[in-house]
Amino acid sequence: LAFMKGHIHVKYVGALSDITSQDQEGSKHVDPESTRNGDTLPKKRHHKNTSHSDNIYNFPTTKSHCNTQTGEKSIKCDTCGKDFKYKSKLKIHQRRHTRERPYCCSTCGKKFTQTSSLKNHLRIHTDEKPYSCSTCGKKFRWPSILKNHLRIHTGEKPYFCETCAKRFTFRADLLVHIRTHTGEKPYTCNTCGKNFRHRSVLSKHTKTHTGEKPYSCETCGKDFKTSYESFIHMRIHTGEKPYTCNICGKNFRHRSVLSEHTKTHTGEKPYSCETCGKDFKTSYESSIHMRTHTGEKLYTCNTCGKNFSDQSDLSKHTRTHTGEKPELCHICGERFSQKTYFYVESHQLGVKLKYVITLFASMNKSHIEHAYLQK
Repeated sequence: LAFMKGHIHVKYVGALSDITSQDQEGSKHVDPESTRNGDTLPKKRHHKNTSHSDNIYNFPTTKSHCNTQTGEKSIKCDTCGKDFKYKSKLKIHQRRHTRERPYCCSTCGKKFTQTSSLKNHLRIHTDEKPYSCSTCGKKFRWPSILKNHLRIHTGEKPYFCETCAKRFTFRADLLVHIRTHTGEKPYTCNTCGKNFRHRSVLSKHTKTHTGEKPYSCETCGKDFKTSYESFIHMRIHTGEKPYTCNICGKNFRHRSVLSEHTKTHTGEKPYSCETCGKDFKTSYESSIHMRTHTGEKLYTCNTCGKNFSDQSDLSKHTRTHTGEKPELCHICGERFSQKTYFYVESHQLGVKLKYVITLFASMNKSHIEHAYLQK
């Protein structure tokens, strides 16, 4: 600190003398020419004197300093015209135009425009999560992610759709929702050219071409294309049905199935086929139906090569190869490959009729024996 004070005194002693003499003559302005090329004049401040010429030693340019006092921004980006108070901010900004990224991650080689971005990135490798939620204790790498997470607890939904007024917790969810109004489908399958609104749906679709199923059920060994499908499948084994119908109280494993079920009470069928006019309860049913007109069959059996328009039809067909029988008759315990009227409901009806016939036969036999004994 002593060295810096000495350095300032040596470099600017002449300038200080000039300023002092100017102040004594009543001048309160600094010659703009004295600050050309970024040279700055140090200024000294007395606690009770707030005149312009008596400010503290200051190293930004006089031009920038004046802007701080007046609120103006005068350091301009030559490329886009944006204004900045400080040269350091302008320098970082200009890297967006030059694409200069001088800060490099030593682990993965990714480059950044500023040290703060590199520091935040390094937490991906170190798994450092310094920001904690005071409500649930969950930890996060960045304060912005924590801020978004807190809305889950507060119920805050600051983003809303200007078309339908639906509100959202996260801006990303709003942007995806807007595509339902605009019809935009920015994600394209490189194999078949089909377009999708969501990257996650495209990722799932791509696996219909590759046949990749990286997620396995630890209980039955069944493979799935996504972790979500595997998670939902586990409810078959655990018996969990977290979604309840408010009208009849019936429980369901999937929210989408509950949504479809609710329409059995309301009779609502908001989705119509543009070709034949048939109405459907869900957009999924409508899209599956459209394949009867287009002849599209996206799902292929890996065993025999047969194609199907609906994934559920492929799933049922696959059981003819595997011998899997997931459907159980709760009356006799017999198992079936499909839950249809023919396989299960008719079977249960037959079992019930057989039980009734046997019951009546036994009752009739007891009646005959009783009458014979009375003779």
